[in-house]
Amino acid sequence: MTGAARRIVVVGDTLLDVDVSGTSERLSPDAPVPVVDVRTDDRRAGGAGLVATMLAKDGHDVTLVTVLSDDGRGEEVRALLPGVRVVAGPSGAPTPVKTRVRVVDHALVRIDEGCATPPVPDVTAEMTAALAGADAIVVADYGRGVAAAPALRAALSAVAAHTPVVWDPHPKGAEPVPGTTIATPNTAEARASSGLGGDGVPFATDAAAALRERWGTHAVAVTMGDRGALVASSSGSRFVPAPSATVGDPCGAGDRLAAGVAVALADGADVADAVAAGVADASAYIAAGGVAALFADHGAEPVAVPGVDRDAMRLVHRVRAEGGTVVATGGCFDLLHAGHARTLSAARALGDCLVVCLNSDDSVRALKGPERPIMTQDDRVELLLALDCVDAVVVFDEHTPDEALRRFRPDVWAKGGDYDAADLPEAATLAEWGGRVVTVPFHPGRSTTRLAAALAHVG
Repeated sequence: MTGAARRIVVVGDTLLDVDVSGTSERLSPDAPVPVVDVRTDDRRAGGAGLVATMLAKDGHDVTLVTVLSDDGRGEEVRALLPGVRVVAGPSGAPTPVKTRVRVVDHALVRIDEGCATPPVPDVTAEMTAALAGADAIVVADYGRGVAAAPALRAALSAVAAHTPVVWDPHPKGAEPVPGTTIATPNTAEARASSGLGGDGVPFATDAAAALRERWGTHAVAVTMGDRGALVASSSGSRFVPAPSATVGDPCGAGDRLAAGVAVALADGADVADAVAAGVADASAYIAAGGVAALFADHGAEPVAVPGVDRDAMRLVHRVRAEGGTVVATGGCFDLLHAGHARTLSAARALGDCLVVCLNSDDSVRALKGPERPIMTQDDRVELLLALDCVDAVVVFDEHTPDEALRRFRPDVWAKGGDYDAADLPEAATLAEWGGRVVTVPFHPGRSTTRLAAALAHVG
């Protein structure tokens, strides 16, 4: 989590999610269906409960306003929400359970129990009072009536006048209350709610504008999976691309996005920047393994260390936990050129992730003089991360990246072939933990210094 811990209130329908995973090597003798040998049976709070869990894991002060059944599964849901203050009224219906059965990485079937639409529940005074004092509110509507309750809607309308409200809608749910800061329907939800046809950015642009007018919200962001989101606000339309196209289990990605938007709004971001933060959070969530990784026990959380970005440490930790190879390379990368791109691509091919150790602005000035760098380290980080072959960037202030390398200990250190691997100063550092130094093809004629000189001559 970045920034200060915030008080976030999550409002909505809570479910019990069950993930059953196993292997299948034979068909049943009773019917031509696979027999699943169950290896794991993972349970968690779903729906609004998942949003609350995500925010609590990020270190925020989270209150969940919901309804729960008094059956055994309702008690199980409460037990699955450690670190979350639960303010729950009576649901008047059995606890809904959604069970996903997977064989290795493939979904086989989903089984729903108690998921018929219940009557709109009663709302207690404690539920409406819990909205007071929040830094931001997320409404996670799963179509089971909490967001449709008149008393709660009236309270949300009042709070929206001075508190950011993010509304994640559902096709069977209630419309956002007027004055909502932003609604975040996905493409299918936007199509169902707007009645418009089409696809891609043109559809999202029209649907976001139409829904903003219809719902009376300040903004609408139509999310488009790994393409990003289209935001309609009083400032017009803005496309927010995803940081990278990520393939993985999308379960919970919309929840992750809404949570990220809410935190960014609580931190003072404008709507477009908040959506960009939410899109980045959702992309990182899928890349890290989605909901399975969120609840997986891979041992201790990677420790945040000076000089190494926490996201980079999470990446290294995850790749190692999966038995993968961590590759690192380094340099100033001031004015990216084709030689850089080819070298980085070759380095990435050596393993399962590539971490770039980047000289900070102070480090570049010490090495190359007061006129460098040409681009700031923030711009250089952004450009490197825009390359599909780069998974993370670590900025260091010293002349060499040795201290940064000691912190995350890559398996391979890759440099361009204009160096001799044995002569690289990092070779001794990598040897401390048994890492290897590898050279990758060098492409002569590409030089940042030469490119900078040519640009200066043109100017």
